[in-house]
Parts: sequence; C-alpha cells; structure tokens
Amino acid sequence: MEVLADQNRPTTLADIIGQQHLVGEGKILYNLVQNKKLFSMILYGNPGIGKTSIASAIVHELGVQYRFLNAVINNKSDFDIVIEEAKMYGEMVLIVDEIHRMNKDKQDILLPYLENGQIILIGLTTANPYYKINPAIRSRCQIFELHNLTNSEIVSGLKRVLKKLKNIEVTDESLEHIAKLSGGDYRAAINLLEVAYYGSKDGHITDETITLINSKPIMAGDANETGHYDLISAFQKSIRGSDIDAALYYLGRLLMIGDLDIIYRRMMVIAYEDIGLANPGMGPKVRAAIEASEMLGLPEARIPLSVVVAELASSPKSNSAHVALDKIMADIEAGDTGEVPAWLKTTSPLYKYPHDYPKHWVKQQYLPDKIKHKKYYEPCNNKYEMNLWNINQEMKK
Repeated sequence: MEVLADQNRPTTLADIIGQQHLVGEGKILYNLVQNKKLFSMILYGNPGIGKTSIASAIVHELGVQYRFLNAVINNKSDFDIVIEEAKMYGEMVLIVDEIHRMNKDKQDILLPYLENGQIILIGLTTANPYYKINPAIRSRCQIFELHNLTNSEIVSGLKRVLKKLKNIEVTDESLEHIAKLSGGDYRAAINLLEVAYYGSKDGHITDETITLINSKPIMAGDANETGHYDLISAFQKSIRGSDIDAALYYLGRLLMIGDLDIIYRRMMVIAYEDIGLANPGMGPKVRAAIEASEMLGLPEARIPLSVVVAELASSPKSNSAHVALDKIMADIEAGDTGEVPAWLKTTSPLYKYPHDYPKHWVKQQYLPDKIKHKKYYEPCNNKYEMNLWNINQEMKK
C-alpha cells in the first residue's frame, strides 16, 4: 500500500512546500519550467525538505522522459539501460538519489552522455556537493541548495494532507506539535500524522497520541552525513568564539544524537588548538571530564561535559604554538632547512649545558645556520602566555 507521503508527492512546482527561493514565481526553477528548458543540476539539503518532490514536479510539468535511480541500490547495468533508453529517445532525464554515493564506474559511464546532452542529470543529496561529489560530475551540474522548512510551512503542508484522510480530527496545536517533532523533515511529519491517524480509535488525534509515537524531535545529524559534521563544526566554532550559550546548545544537539566519541575528540583538540597556552590546564581538565563521563554514562555524562564545555568557551584563546609549528613544517616541506649545528649533535664536546650557567641559560645557537634568524613563535596577547614570554625573555638578559 502506498504511504501517505508518496500519495501527496507534488506534480507541479506550485504544490511544493517551501523552497520559494527556487520554485517561487520568477525564480530560477520556475523560469526553467516556464521556458521548457532543463539543465543538469544537483539539489542538496537535509532529509525531507523537498529534493525528490522538486525533481518529480519538474519532470511531470515538462512532460519529459525520465528515470529514477538510487546511486547505492541500483547497479551499473541499471545505469547502462538508462543510457540505451537515452540513445533511443534522444534525451533522458535521470534522477539519481544519494548521488554523493555514486561509485566511479557509474560516474564514468554517465560522463560522456552528460557531456553530449543525451542525459540530463538531477542529483539528490543530503551531503554538501562541494565536498562529497566527484568534481567531474559537479562541474557539469548547476548546484541548488534547499532551505530547511519552517514549522509553519510544515503545518501548511499537513493541512493539505488532511484531505486524504477520512473523518480525521486534529487541532492546529497538534499539527504544530507534529511539525516541531519532525525537526524540519516534512516527510517525517506526514508519516507521524499517518501513524497517529491509523493508531487512533476513531481518527481523533491528540497530543498524547503523538507523544506516544514519538516523544523526541528528529535531529538532522546522521553521523555519516554532512549535517552531523556541520554540528561538530558549529560546536568548535562556538567555543572558539567564546559563546557559552551556543557551545552548550551544540553540545546538547550532539548529545541528543548520542555520539560521545566525537564530542570527546573535538573537546580535546579544542583544548590544544584553540585554548592552547592561554589556559594550558584545560587539556587535563578535558581529559578528567571525559573519564568522568565514561564512568557515569548518559544521561549523567552531560553534567561534567557541560562544565568543561562552558569553561572552554569562557577561557582566553591562543593558537600561537600550533601556528608556529605549521610555519616550521611548511619550511621543512619546502626544503628550507639545514644541518643540525655541530654542538647539538650526539655526545658533542662543544655543547654548553644550560644548567651549569646562571638562570639555567647560556647563549647558544639552536636552529640550523640556514634558518638561524627565523622567528616562528609569536605569543598571543593573553595574561598567562605573555607572562611565560616575559619570563623567557628576562632569563636571556
């Protein structure tokens, strides 16, 4: 039996929920359909926001020959069949779901036909095509990003769907509840509505029925997709930007997904990459918080994690040490190095042992002759690091 979401698949761009920046009157996809002209394109964005619906609406409005394949499920022979059909008809629109997962064999057979125009490709993906899709495919396509749907857009869409369900009773408040739980995924919202309808005694849907089916909102953050990496990126950037509220918010999002390992790794690198010498005690503190979290497990693990994330965001920031090292490694890769000075070589009698001198320091060259005047390290202007720097400089007077 066809599910409700498929029964309500739009056949015209006017039926699309949201995405007015692409399908609204006078916008790019609207104009393409009006002008009866189509180019290869990639539609990308989170699940359930209209990628498949837009592709379906375009081909139905234009009345063109098309085939729908999945880059993972369909094998090379399925793509071969589409190519033969394209040769027979002269042109074929190929809609490929999960195009970021298309392997090289499938890409190689498609490329010549994309080039000569016999196949017009509409790729659908939740992954960022600028990172996840082969450049050869990407360069032959226009890329359009779909925006996340608002709750009001989802509610508007659900009201259209209600017409397909007999004797349904549901309030606007319950529709809003469904929209919030869907996390911006319109397909998930329709599915939740359908289960609630058939799961009720007389078609009367209440908030209690909805909560029994799904009590937690869907989060766009599959560990294998771009959305998850966007959360991780936002988490680190919020800490780097010293925004405590945002850092804790993204921690909460990641905890809802339950991926503790990535939280641990990201906090540890933040302690050294972004905090560094401005507050060097954060490395051991992060380690202690990780150990406490592992001992406690969820949900209590959120408590030590919240404390250490708040402190990371509150801390002064310094990237001076690893920036200096990056400069050094760039010089090494470029061959801009030299021999270790003779007095620093193993068992050299020329070496001056600093502890034998006042202040435990003696003037002595350590860098190779070729780069002896290079200055890589520059302290950041924070209290702890500047204090260390001043001590270092005073010792050398």
